[in-house]
Amino acid sequence: MAKTPDRSSKPPIEKGPKDTKRTPSLAIPADVEPRYANLVRIAHSPAELIFDFARLLPGNTQARVVSQVLMSPISAKLFYEALGENLTKYENNFGEIVVPRKQSLADYLFRPPQPPDKPPES
Repeated sequence: MAKTPDRSSKPPIEKGPKDTKRTPSLAIPADVEPRYANLVRIAHSPAELIFDFARLLPGNTQARVVSQVLMSPISAKLFYEALGENLTKYENNFGEIVVPRKQSLADYLFRPPQPPDKPPES
């Protein structure tokens, strides 16, 4: 009779170092054009998050959507984490990004051009 292998003592599963991440290579087609956006509207359903990236120019009242990106919830969460990590790296290199809190961010970014402050009278 053949012996059955002892399955009670399995060898431990070997894990690689935690900091080893495999980054997929990206093939960027030659005809892809960068799009500038200074506004994003985010909507979601149970199955996806929709990001409408738009550009709003000073003096305009309507933003123009320049790109729409749909993501699964897990992909959006991973994007959120990667964005946070990259903002931290950016601030470490270039200084803190100060977000105005006295007024809404939209009011700050998209207010009409303001004349320069007058110098105090002597």
